[in-house]
Amino acid sequence: QVQLVETGGGLVQPGGSLRLSCTASGDNICIAAMDWYRQAPGDERELVAAIPAGGTPFYTNSVKGRFTISRDKDKNTVYLQMNSLKPEDTAVYYCNADECNSDRTYWGSGTQVTVSA
Repeated sequence: QVQLVETGGGLVQPGGSLRLSCTASGDNICIAAMDWYRQAPGDERELVAAIPAGGTPFYTNSVKGRFTISRDKDKNTVYLQMNSLKPEDTAVYYCNADECNSDRTYWGSGTQVTVSA
């Protein structure tokens, strides 16, 4: 079993920055890809950024050039640096992790990001 804990959300003004963190924990865990999703009120959950093990990061078009995903494999932690934030980035951000050699996937409980003046 894998537990994911996200931190770093909050309220920020347009143009500001936030850094989200997500740490996976559990006994003898092996994590393949780690991703960030977000869900705004009334919208479906969407993939924001993904970083596969040893692969090229992926970004949805609306965040390219503003968000950066990175990962510390030793700490089983993934980060999302969000710069030049816009009101339309307001959402609950969720961490997702895929277990190695398995179809099991895990979700964090989410962290609220609000971009408002």
